Amino acid sequence: MQTNRSTLRRSLPRGTFRSRDAGISRVALARLAKAGDLERVGRGLYALPKAKVTEHHTLVEAAVRVPRGVVCLLSALSFHKLTTQSPHEVWMAIGVKARKPVTDWPPIRIVRFSGTALTFGVEKHVIESVEVRITSREKTVADCFKYRNKVGLDVAVEALRDYLRSRRRSVDALMEAAEASRVKNVIRPYLEALA
Repeated sequence: MQTNRSTLRRSLPRGTFRSRDAGISRVALARLAKAGDLERVGRGLYALPKAKVTEHHTLVEAAVRVPRGVVCLLSALSFHKLTTQSPHEVWMAIGVKARKPVTDWPPIRIVRFSGTALTFGVEKHVIESVEVRITSREKTVADCFKYRNKVGLDVAVEALRDYLRSRRRSVDALMEAAEASRVKNVIRPYLEALA
């Protein structure tokens, strides 16, 4: 039994995962957790004991819960350090026709994107051995202007101001993202005022 458990443990994915990610039944995962070979970090989520947890752990949990989702808006701003806001929920973009995920933890705020708005400017970051899809800095700023009624115009302007102050800024890339999000004419006056 011990050899079987150690073999099973070596085959598990690194980072946070679900039973379907590991290819192991929930019963087997529950037994491993009870034996101390795994930690249950959330409903249906497991990790190896003493796994390194970072400040972006909730983004990892959200990415595991919503595998086709993209971290966006306030959560992406926070990740890219373009805001002083600290969102109490993870903002995730999903397709217009995608089924809305039902989760108990972490709190997730779903925003529906379509076509290019969902695929343009998506970066893949490996956090805690899990691939997390997050909108780029430019796309995040453009999306904040698109969804200014949800996040607040003051947040969008603050994000633009912080973006323009950063060393890694590119007005051309920002305008390309604004065009993909269809807010080029909305963002231009703010860009001219802050430049």
